[in-house]
Amino acid sequence: MPENHIASAFDRDLEDIQAQIMKMGGLVERAIIDAADSLAARDEEKAEEIRLKDKEIDALEEKINEESATLIALRAPTAIDLRLILSVLKISGNLERIGDYAKNMAKRTSVLVQLTEIDEAHVSLKRMARDVSLMLKDALDAYIRRDAELAHDVIRRDREIDQLYNALFREFLTFMMEDPRNITACMHLHFIAKNTERMGDHVTSIAEQTVYLVTGERPDEARQKEDRTSVDARVSEV
Repeated sequence: MPENHIASAFDRDLEDIQAQIMKMGGLVERAIIDAADSLAARDEEKAEEIRLKDKEIDALEEKINEESATLIALRAPTAIDLRLILSVLKISGNLERIGDYAKNMAKRTSVLVQLTEIDEAHVSLKRMARDVSLMLKDALDAYIRRDAELAHDVIRRDREIDQLYNALFREFLTFMMEDPRNITACMHLHFIAKNTERMGDHVTSIAEQTVYLVTGERPDEARQKEDRTSVDARVSEV
């Protein structure tokens, strides 16, 4: 088979896989926003829809993994092309995990509707989810455009998500100390906040893959997490 024909077939296969990545990313972006909306509206029906739609995200990841493995086996990619395929696999894995966190938010929403509502908690959580969703959109745009500068911007913005989580953690502690009846609801809300913070970490990992893909190097500075809750918990025990 002529070498240029092999190359064009590889490009077509790779474009198809990357199109699936973008479709998967769109579904995950929607899941994040819908999960936050269902929490704010205390909408059990919408929460259940999010849980069911997660199967589509999982199916796309499985398809991407299978087609990437076939591409490696049949096309014998060069080192540069292999790096691209491996980045696709890592990005799809991160997207799948973000989708799982959105599904978990929806599951907890179904529990929270049975409990006393915590004043304004959904507002902060919705803002946090919106910011993560925008980060994800930019991370995927950076990947498609091979824009290392935009990817670095996404990485920097993860600190803001950490800071929002820290503020919520302290807010929930205050609610629990003021009234023990808030404990169960606040625990569920805390797990939602933590899951959203973890979404930000996975988005950051996608952005780091883009930097590596474009430059061949990992981001220069080690990412410093702003999550201080474990430190605060130890201090409060003293």
